[in-house]
Amino acid sequence: MADIALPQPYAEHISLLRKAVDEALARTGFDGLLIHAGTPRTYYEDDQEIPFRSNPSFAHFLPLSGPHHLLYLAAGKRPLLIQVEPEDYWYEHTDVGDTFWKEEYEIRETSTPEDAWKTLHFVGRIAYIGDNPQEAYAHGIEKDAVNPDGVLSHLYWRRSFKTPYEILCIDEANHIASHGHERARDAFFAGASELEIHEAYLEQLGIIESKLPYGTIVALNEKSAILHYQNKRLIEDGKVLLLDAGASYMGYASDITRTFLAEDCDVLFAGLVGGVDTLQRELCDVVKPGIPFPTLHHAAHVKIGDLLHSLDIIHVGGEEAVKEGLTRIFFPHGLGHFLGIQVHDVGGNQKGPEGDIVLPPSEHPKLRLTRTAAEGNVFTVEPGIYFIPILLKKIRTDAKKDLLNWNLIDRLAPLGGVRIEDNIAVTKEGNENLTRRYI
Repeated sequence: MADIALPQPYAEHISLLRKAVDEALARTGFDGLLIHAGTPRTYYEDDQEIPFRSNPSFAHFLPLSGPHHLLYLAAGKRPLLIQVEPEDYWYEHTDVGDTFWKEEYEIRETSTPEDAWKTLHFVGRIAYIGDNPQEAYAHGIEKDAVNPDGVLSHLYWRRSFKTPYEILCIDEANHIASHGHERARDAFFAGASELEIHEAYLEQLGIIESKLPYGTIVALNEKSAILHYQNKRLIEDGKVLLLDAGASYMGYASDITRTFLAEDCDVLFAGLVGGVDTLQRELCDVVKPGIPFPTLHHAAHVKIGDLLHSLDIIHVGGEEAVKEGLTRIFFPHGLGHFLGIQVHDVGGNQKGPEGDIVLPPSEHPKLRLTRTAAEGNVFTVEPGIYFIPILLKKIRTDAKKDLLNWNLIDRLAPLGGVRIEDNIAVTKEGNENLTRRYI
């Protein structure tokens, strides 16, 4: 990590973000923008704090951890960062030190949120982005200037086009996570439990669980058919491991899924995993500017239908399987989502900076990503095939039930499912796979 050259890419990153802010303010009639780092929260009816994460719009500018900081931007002015460093002995203090991003800001330090607000000197009408509207109102921000849609849509649109600095960070987050995946894989092959595999992943990354970009999915056997499985059982010697786990670097996330098999796993299921890996690579290879993501999603369904047919799990080919709705039984989620500061990053359904929406196709109404791929987009490609009891139960009594080979389905169902997921950056003429170079 230490040899990544970030200062120059970061300077270019901030320059582009400042231009985006200037344009958003000009279009919406505001004179400045105040971005709040975030407010600590406790669990309901409890005094324990929820693990803090910076508001994404703040993290988009700089990787400064901790709550209450304020970032003020106005056209023609150097960004002003007001860093809040409480004078207390309960928590570890943040030492910014000689970090690469400091030169881009005028920095003032305060010890309380109230002092941070007093340090500001507003000129004109100010927009506020943050999670504490009441605090904003109390300090003179107008109600219609709190999280205004017009400003947010412009900034979200900018976030959907990753700068070279951001792609460097996502790439390094993939690099870091790849070592965790290798360590977790080795633990699985050694017969470890879900909990032990999870702990091996964390130990390899050298972090605690709250520092992950999202909770790991460590699923053995039938649990791999639960899309967001979060438990960590103590059962050992699984036949299948579905591991969905990422890492963070400078606030940017990776999101990687691999499916590993024990040597004595069912040979038919092994063919299924190999087939998903092949079709996933094929889908990644065709990504380029100008390809609508719903088109890629449809292609994934056709390929999945053809794979299921080739293994005699269903009795019709890909196109017919899609038409009959069979592939949605085995692949009920979207092919991918934007990735960046947030694991499910913003802008996936935007038509443009004004905030208009590109609706998903009626047969896939919950797609997170409906855009046409463009240079700078970074998204996941994550096809899967699962034997999900609740979905299979519905089709068992349906008129289409005879299109499925229930003997094979019942044989494979105890093994759960398979998913393969890479992080793809769209380039000028094609794409760059930020995951496969490492794992």
